[in-house]
Amino acid sequence: MVAYAAVNRGLVLIALACALIACGTSADPAGQTLAGIQQRGEITWGADIQGGEPFVYEDPQNPSQLIGFEVDIMNGIARRLGVKARMVQYTWSNLVPSLERGDFDVVMNGLESTAERRERILLSDPYYVYAETLTVRAGEPYRSLFDLTGRSVGTLNQTVAHDILLAIPTIEPKVYEGNEEPYRDLELGRTDGVLLDNIIADRYGCINKALRCLPYDVARGVYVIGIRKGDADLKKAIDGALAEMRKDGELQKILEKHKLWDHRQTEQQTGGGITRPARSFDGEMLWQFLQAAWVTLKISLLAFLLAVPLGMLLAVGRVYGATPLRVAARIYIEVFRGTPVLLQLFVLYYGLSDVIQLGPMEAAILGLGLNYAAYEAEVYRGALLAIPRGQSEAARALGMGPWQTLRHIMIPQALRLALPPMTNDFVSLLKDSSLVSVITVIELTKRMTIAAVDMRGWLIPGIACAAMYLLLSFPLSELARRLERRLARDQRPHTL
Repeated sequence: MVAYAAVNRGLVLIALACALIACGTSADPAGQTLAGIQQRGEITWGADIQGGEPFVYEDPQNPSQLIGFEVDIMNGIARRLGVKARMVQYTWSNLVPSLERGDFDVVMNGLESTAERRERILLSDPYYVYAETLTVRAGEPYRSLFDLTGRSVGTLNQTVAHDILLAIPTIEPKVYEGNEEPYRDLELGRTDGVLLDNIIADRYGCINKALRCLPYDVARGVYVIGIRKGDADLKKAIDGALAEMRKDGELQKILEKHKLWDHRQTEQQTGGGITRPARSFDGEMLWQFLQAAWVTLKISLLAFLLAVPLGMLLAVGRVYGATPLRVAARIYIEVFRGTPVLLQLFVLYYGLSDVIQLGPMEAAILGLGLNYAAYEAEVYRGALLAIPRGQSEAARALGMGPWQTLRHIMIPQALRLALPPMTNDFVSLLKDSSLVSVITVIELTKRMTIAAVDMRGWLIPGIACAAMYLLLSFPLSELARRLERRLARDQRPHTL
């Protein structure tokens, strides 16, 4: 009876948790969103502050307040709907899937009108016309995109610019997460060009004297507001609000305020980007996943090969070194353990680029290796301290010096004791390697996100990605388990 009551209480708690989660959802079911917005007196819109100026960004004078031309446009739409607007922060690449699952009412963040998006969601009338601008280094002879045959060109994922680059098989697209990074890499010679919207190029590329923006438009497109399928009433209301803003001149005033109004806004636009058919998980995509898995494994192995000896040196320094060495080792460990590995990758690849220019793979291996060396150092330090003092005393009695004692007595035993946590750390490193996508490395997780866009869904790519991570980590865990048994003093299982 007691067990039965406990199960019932558990089921009740789970039901309450599900109810709380459901009540916390900001958006309403598709088809009832407009009514929900009017009832709440608020429309929520998904965006990513990382996109920066002039889209949505924090006011330098008042960081608690968001500004940008899209903030002004959404406020104008909300005012005409009789409600207030509230921005919800989400990663840009996940805005459309998050809209579909109901995390907010609409998406407005440089969302381009493409055939793929028109299949998935409703798109409003345009509120801005953009052009694709090609940027190259000053002094380079390139005059068009086709002059960059056999070279790498930076862009953002899930954009028309990315689709254009994929349509030219002789160009290698290099995918970035932010607006500033591709132009920084172009200036440093890591890429040969950048293809992005003029609204981005004008603010991050063309102002750089080391770079040159070509004067013609590679292509044109429009920014729209994304709305869930079934919310036709909300689309009609938003289109009506945008029409009123165009008619009374408010939209033009907003664009002029942010220095975005140009001749393109009054010219008739046709087309909606390059149409790419949805892919299936075929043999070609499987091969791409396998290549990405190899990249993940290579980065993890090389980083761990750096972390293990460096971690051992740090541990020996902390346990047996002189005071300055102990202090220096502890500072290293605390700095690398106390700061995010993502931050360390950014600093290593972008922050120190004026001092040392590393390629993406080199920066990924070095960054992860230096980070995990700090964790390994603490593992080895604990293992060294766990060795009975009698071991070192016996070594001294046999006439062995400090270095001989470390090499032949202490370190071999410490490695045996540290083997289980070392295995755990390597599996963690294998998963943390997914962070290196921020410095343009296409590893397994990044390949999964690209495939999810191509396939118009996340389930199959997600399962494939998880399966490959398991295939990479399980054999390593099994190998470590066998090594533990082989190195154990007593290979017989302990009786309980």
